[in-house]
Amino acid sequence: MVSTELLLVLFALFAVAFLYSSVGLGGGSGYLAVLSMTSFASSNTIWLKQYAWSLNLIVAGMAFWYFQKSGHHVRGLSAPFVAASVPMAAIGGFFLVEGAIYDVLLSITLVVAAWRLVSSDLAEIEVFRPRISTAIVVGGVIGLASGVIGIGGGIFLLPALVLGRWASAKEAAATASIFVWLNSLSGLIGASAAGRIEFDLSLLLPFGSVVMIGGLFGSRFGSRVSSQRGVKELLVVILMIAAFKRLSELVV
Repeated sequence: MVSTELLLVLFALFAVAFLYSSVGLGGGSGYLAVLSMTSFASSNTIWLKQYAWSLNLIVAGMAFWYFQKSGHHVRGLSAPFVAASVPMAAIGGFFLVEGAIYDVLLSITLVVAAWRLVSSDLAEIEVFRPRISTAIVVGGVIGLASGVIGIGGGIFLLPALVLGRWASAKEAAATASIFVWLNSLSGLIGASAAGRIEFDLSLLLPFGSVVMIGGLFGSRFGSRVSSQRGVKELLVVILMIAAFKRLSELVV
């Protein structure tokens, strides 16, 4: 018998996968937000991180496929960000952050992600490619933070690319998707090297199935549509609710 809570979680994961993949993201921060609003919030840190990374692999992979297939991926743009972020994500995934510290870091991540979504504009703009040194620093910092917190990092990279005028909306989406995929894989490898992988296939299979469907439709939608204002507003609501929920539990 499937519980009502699990059904709601599956629906929410589907929605997050659709929304995030429509802008080239894997949805890691969204999955953490959903799980943080349920009984799964009581699970240990590595449990939350590994599911976020695993679902990222599915959704970001499909997002990259569609944006790349549509001709939006610029290898020269992605390369320095990815080269710096992947090893740093593995290092971050090796660290174990528990209890209140993790709650604070996750809450800050969710709030910043929401703010970035509100402040960024995905309209087409004139772009100027970043210096390689700048891309390496930005990629490395985001990669390390992603590994520690348990996300792919695209939620930070995408607005940075757009706000910095380093890429158009869809170029940023393509770069963010491959960035998320590789960082998530790197984070899982780091956690595995530390002997902290705890997968439950009875949850991973249904979780993975619904995000695959959501990511499929979202990626196809996003690779052909440039306006994402409504999508961003929904994501902001999800992220802010989850962030304040985690912080309220620290205070009470």
